Amino acid sequence: MDLAKAHVLVTGGSRGIGRETAGHLIACGAKVAICGRDEAVLKAAAEELGCLGIQADVAREDDVVRMVSDTVSGLGGYDVLINNAAIGTFGRLVDTAVEDFERVHRVNVIGAFLAARESAKHFIANGGGHIVNVASTAARKGFEGGGAYASSKFALSGLTECWRAELRKHDVRVMQINPSEVQTGFGGREPPSINPSKLQASDVAQAIVDMLALPERGFITETTLWATNPQ
Repeated sequence: MDLAKAHVLVTGGSRGIGRETAGHLIACGAKVAICGRDEAVLKAAAEELGCLGIQADVAREDDVVRMVSDTVSGLGGYDVLINNAAIGTFGRLVDTAVEDFERVHRVNVIGAFLAARESAKHFIANGGGHIVNVASTAARKGFEGGGAYASSKFALSGLTECWRAELRKHDVRVMQINPSEVQTGFGGREPPSINPSKLQASDVAQAIVDMLALPERGFITETTLWATNPQ
């Protein structure tokens, strides 16, 4: 697609991968809206990026309905969803509380579903669109202590395949990206310093941009991004 003509919503766009992706898209000429729960962080990010900031919690249905409506009106159109908002709780099975497990799935699965559903309604009515689900290598292989998080990303991967089957006939491209470990503050694990041999948020952002930029006659259904030789 021509990114200079894109109208993009990035969920979880005030930090990390979401913020970097918004910045990359803006640099390509796209009109961008970002959403986040923390009003102060969202406002600062939107001002620095020069984009529309929409306070919303993707786990709340009424927030998501408003978020998509505000994106359409605020950008003067809407054709790309970057389904990025996610949280992580990590712990062994015997130590995981129901509340923590449900909270991860409420954001990572139900939140992604709500954002995609409301966006798809608009895309279908307007002749097409693009959805990029930001999953993880944890959507392909579980790991010790990752039950809540990995199961949410496995679920997102299944949803991606279902939505792709449903929406292709409406000219909606549904794509998934699976980054391995990325150096952000995700899950409260702020890296003490940036390791140049490991993935950074900008690497994932560039991969998302490249996926979207492919001519619309075709699309990359899924891609996985690993650090080449992390030391």
